[in-house]
Amino acid sequence: MLYSAFIFGLISSFHCIGMCGPIAIMLPVDRQNEAKKVTQIVTYHLGRLTAYSTIGLIFGLLGRVFFLAGLQQKLSIFIGLAMILVVLIPEKIFSKYNFSKPVYKVISKIKSGLGAHFKNRSYKSLFIIGLLNGFLPCGMVYVALFGAIAMQSAGLGVLYMLLFGIGTVPLMTIVLYVNSILTVSFRNRIQKVIPYVAVVIGVLFILRGLGLGIPYISPSNMSLFVQQTPNCH
Repeated sequence: MLYSAFIFGLISSFHCIGMCGPIAIMLPVDRQNEAKKVTQIVTYHLGRLTAYSTIGLIFGLLGRVFFLAGLQQKLSIFIGLAMILVVLIPEKIFSKYNFSKPVYKVISKIKSGLGAHFKNRSYKSLFIIGLLNGFLPCGMVYVALFGAIAMQSAGLGVLYMLLFGIGTVPLMTIVLYVNSILTVSFRNRIQKVIPYVAVVIGVLFILRGLGLGIPYISPSNMSLFVQQTPNCH
């Protein structure tokens, strides 16, 4: 399932340039020295990937708890259904419920931190901008976190979110150079594809949980469980 993280990150980056694109465009990079600009952009992305990996670790540990409790199949099915519902339910329904209210103060501090570091061109500031950017609320990241939980281990949770983040790097880099080609109409057309990709990934997680014995897609029930004694024929 790890490959789905990179693919989803790649497609989600069209959503990212709408939400985080302005942050990337405003990065305090050196516009005169191309080599330095490249290393500065890489530093920014490393900050983002560090943030994604950190939350991947947390949710991977959570998934590990479900795995040890023997709930991995049910969890995989639940996560697949959740992914599908998140993209199918109209956004206006979610807007009626202010889920982010408890973390308003945290978000405010993150935005304040971003503003302060935009005034500095140091590599440390660029890394922190990427780090804080990665912790900002994002619907696509939330969907990816479902996948991190289903990975059933801290290490794989980190890897899942890392691959998701790497998938967003190409387009988030291109927007720094040729943002003019990424018009609003073009982004809107691509964003229409995102729900379909999320549904496909959700279906893959459901199939995985069903244990139908399909190689690489839906392993048999026996391979999904940790057994104290080997099952030999």
